[in-house]
Amino acid sequence: MFELKVPQIGESITSAFIGTWHKRPGEAVTKGETIVEIDSDKASLEVPAPVDGVVRELRAEEGDEVDIGAVIALIEEGAVAEAEPGAATEQSSGPAADAGSPAAASGTTARAATPSPKGPQAGPAARLAAAEHGVDLRQVQGSGVRGRVLSRDVTSAAEAGGGPASTPSPQAAAPPPVAELEERVLMTPLRRTIARRLVAAQQTAAMLTTFNEVDLSEVIALRKRYQERFVERHGHKLGFMSFFVKAAVEALKAFPAVNASIDDSDPERPAIVYKRYYNIGVAVSTDRGLMVPVVRHADRLSFAEIEQAISELAARGREGRLRPDDFAGGTFTISNGGVFGSLLSTPILNPPQVGILGMHSIQERPVGIDGQVVLRPMMYLALSYDHRIIDGREAVRFLVRIKELVEAPTRLLLEV
Repeated sequence: MFELKVPQIGESITSAFIGTWHKRPGEAVTKGETIVEIDSDKASLEVPAPVDGVVRELRAEEGDEVDIGAVIALIEEGAVAEAEPGAATEQSSGPAADAGSPAAASGTTARAATPSPKGPQAGPAARLAAAEHGVDLRQVQGSGVRGRVLSRDVTSAAEAGGGPASTPSPQAAAPPPVAELEERVLMTPLRRTIARRLVAAQQTAAMLTTFNEVDLSEVIALRKRYQERFVERHGHKLGFMSFFVKAAVEALKAFPAVNASIDDSDPERPAIVYKRYYNIGVAVSTDRGLMVPVVRHADRLSFAEIEQAISELAARGREGRLRPDDFAGGTFTISNGGVFGSLLSTPILNPPQVGILGMHSIQERPVGIDGQVVLRPMMYLALSYDHRIIDGREAVRFLVRIKELVEAPTRLLLEV
């Protein structure tokens, strides 16, 4: 009997949650076929069958928290699944059931399997919206967990269909109680783990945040000047993130404590681990939550290679194709809340890392230059750091270094 175990998902991850079982006891599996989805705070991982056979036992339910390496299923290698009852069907009446039919010739008596249709999963708010707009819930594609129909799905369906099928009477009955207008949806395993680890990060680290702002005039001018040639040569655009990744790498070289981590496995003798490699985590927003895949050895990559790596990771994240290796080994993280319109925020550390840079929206603001007030494209930057090993002076100087490099991007090219 083959034991299916929870695979290693990434460093510092000791447990995960069972997402969705794709196979049940008694069902056949082929090698490489997905058996179960496992969620962690970093990734949603599809676990494939390592052998051909039949699933004999599931040792965890959907939503259960399981340790890395725990046995979650048993597979009988090489076994063949028994035919399911009712798999062979024939018409119960009419010529198709006569003596000349294949079923009659083989002596098989089949049953017509006609399961009752299952109604759509929808809460009170969605059902109320459906009644108001005259929308058939069976025709609505749900965007909630497990395909649950939400009120916004109903509204979208009504707008796409040109409005309600019938206009409610102005003298309609009074609205239902507030309790019937609320919808209670359990947090997904991924969201529960994210919540738990974010709280743990704030409780464990002595986290502080320092702020600055950067003038992006030179970066914008450089992108405008060379964007067309860059696309022709590399097949994708030159974004802002590659400039900040490059600047972060140079700043990390100058302030190695920001690229370090704390090893407190021995509480009596905690140690600082300085890392001479630069794996930059780039926060990617997906439908399943915020994920932080890693651009490895960013110090060895060109602008084009960094942009290509970020583009590929973001695409795989949105498609749910990120692998555990994509999250391992990060030494520093960059999060760009500006893509959602954030003007200023305090990013939360991604343990065991001790620093994270937050980028924000670009806004034209009046600034004083050479005695003149001019409009410049400005961005607020935030550096959250672990005060246990990074002093305030180091944090401020680190952020100033990034500001200096981004405001003079040719220095990034010359590495000076």
